[in-house]
Amino acid sequence: MAIAQYDLVVIGSGPAGQKGAICAAKLHKRAAIIDNHAMLGGVSVNTGTMPSKSLREAVLYLSGYRMRSFYGRDYTLKEKISMQDLTFRVQAVIEREHEVITAQLRRNGVDRLDGMGCFVDPHTIEVSGAGPEPMHVQGEKILIATGTRPAHTATIPLDGKRSFDSDQFPRVPDIPREMIVVGAGVIGVEYASMMAALGVKVILVDARPTILDFADREIIDTLCLNLRNMGTIFRLGEKVVSVAVNEERGRVEATMESGKVLAGETLLYTVGRQSNTDKLNLAVAGLTADARGRLTVNEDFQTAVPHIYAAGDVIGFPALASTSMEQGRIAGLHMFGKAVNKTPALLPYGIYSIPEVSMVGPSEEELTQQKVPYEVGIARYAELAKANMLGDDKGLLKLLFHRQTLKLLAVHALGERAAEIIHIGQAVISFGGTIEYFRDNVFNYPTLAEAYKVAALDGLNKL
Repeated sequence: MAIAQYDLVVIGSGPAGQKGAICAAKLHKRAAIIDNHAMLGGVSVNTGTMPSKSLREAVLYLSGYRMRSFYGRDYTLKEKISMQDLTFRVQAVIEREHEVITAQLRRNGVDRLDGMGCFVDPHTIEVSGAGPEPMHVQGEKILIATGTRPAHTATIPLDGKRSFDSDQFPRVPDIPREMIVVGAGVIGVEYASMMAALGVKVILVDARPTILDFADREIIDTLCLNLRNMGTIFRLGEKVVSVAVNEERGRVEATMESGKVLAGETLLYTVGRQSNTDKLNLAVAGLTADARGRLTVNEDFQTAVPHIYAAGDVIGFPALASTSMEQGRIAGLHMFGKAVNKTPALLPYGIYSIPEVSMVGPSEEELTQQKVPYEVGIARYAELAKANMLGDDKGLLKLLFHRQTLKLLAVHALGERAAEIIHIGQAVISFGGTIEYFRDNVFNYPTLAEAYKVAALDGLNKL
């Protein structure tokens, strides 16, 4: 049996896999990418980033949430919103993304191999599932970019109907009236806020005493206030030990370690992610993964086996689609001996909750620990004409800057388009700019970007 030879074989077609394969192709290397046909684009396109963010936009539009400051708290675009209404947009986005990715791979000459890949030896991959017989391919270099799936636990059964994970949620037939969300990480908070915007009674449970500890406290406190105003109940410092589904009563009961029992119509379990490396037969390639299936890599994204690289969620933090793309590109350059500009430490983060949260640079708490003499400038959306036009009077933009040098240190934002406008601050920080840049430059009016000028003036006034 002839074995196809490639310079690079990529396992997984998510953001990291795509960019790694395309990078190799642009270097005139023969590249192939392996993934199940239905999962083209990986978790990002099919079950994670794209579906959840598309669902969010559908929720915001159909619920009329953005217009409630004008037309009242009970305003809604559609009286009865169904799950089909929400997922209609999701499917349209997924189909379009499949077309875009297919065109990109074809245009760059990357071969698509339909099926599931696993190692036969350190250079040989078996591809099975697409035909009656598996095929084998060999790669001088291998890139593992298999992504993650929701983590499960034996004590919390998920039937996909009344108890489910974030992958199963879009397939739930009806929008529930009540939902217990277990896990107040990024995914849990995003889904909890979406459901609360639809009028679902949400209980958000987490074993930790606070949520989203990596973010600025003032921003998260404001987010929590907004969630409470939408009716969300927080149960923090509570660990769920078991879940029981009572179909006759149409209820889910979650028992806490404290003995407390929470009851609701449905339960969404969002406690962590598990890397998809368990079926790769890593041992024959000389690799081992940790308990969550994650692979360890160096700064060039090489594993312990030098010709095998790994990138994206499969290597853990920060596990963002944006960083995964860059990791795949950097791995593709390094493996073929090309100069690499390393990924900067300054990474923007976006939390697509309602309202949206974004940040770049350290929080006030981190600067305090580092003993950095900083000052704060704040612009509240209620002061901005554009924000008032958009119906957001609760958002804010926060600049942290050095008291002596005026150098911009960090930007934290909450509200409409926070994840978009954060990049203005990212650019100024990257080039070592001060907040005087915002004072001395003209911004289009009316825009949300104008918040930078308002916040800079607020900060300078404090000096």
